[in-house]
Amino acid sequence: MSWVSVALVDGHPVTIEGLAYVLAAQGTFKVVARGGCARDALAIAEKHRPDLMILDLAISGNAIAAISDIVARYPGIGIVAFTAAPGVEYAVKAMDAGARGYVSKSCIADELVSAARAVVAGSTYISQNFADEVITALRNASVRKIAMQSLRLSAREDQIVQFLLGGKTNKEIASQLGITERTVKHYMTLLMQKLNARNRVEVVIAAQNLTRGSAGRSDLAPGARGRRDGSFRSDGRSYLL
Repeated sequence: MSWVSVALVDGHPVTIEGLAYVLAAQGTFKVVARGGCARDALAIAEKHRPDLMILDLAISGNAIAAISDIVARYPGIGIVAFTAAPGVEYAVKAMDAGARGYVSKSCIADELVSAARAVVAGSTYISQNFADEVITALRNASVRKIAMQSLRLSAREDQIVQFLLGGKTNKEIASQLGITERTVKHYMTLLMQKLNARNRVEVVIAAQNLTRGSAGRSDLAPGARGRRDGSFRSDGRSYLL
């Protein structure tokens, strides 16, 4: 028999025992490691390389950063965020970090098993009770990310952005570039239009996001961890982004 190796990371030992029992009853899952914090999750990923990791977002340490690190280093590990955290924000952060499943702790055992099987099979699973909201949020985030990635600044605009990130004033920028302060203001207007910013502070924030987006990994885009057709599964249904 071909086993699916599973790691369980949760701050509550009783929860881990319950998860282990539910998975063992399926006859195809084998729990190979258990942990209680973000550091444990990283260590388990490095040592055991499980097929699947079920991880609570409320563990001590930075769970989202742990997910991102694990996915970057060991892309073969499918991660299911199993959590009581309310709200779509947590789901979007987990999925954007690379988790392929997001399941509420209020779910029934069958749903958790369905999520585990879907993730191992290469799909992305979201609990039915907030799937529609999460998918809409992920779609919007994806559109914003694509828009930022497609944005192109001119060489001069890019120079000004770099000075803005360095905290330079318009007068200082003009002096550094050998242009008039009025010309700098003209470029600031263009930047506000391109970056959809209302003032200098928003230009800087948008420029920082643009810099991070261009340096980020394309495989972390929402939906990239799902099925090849970009769809999400929830309670047996598929949702196409």
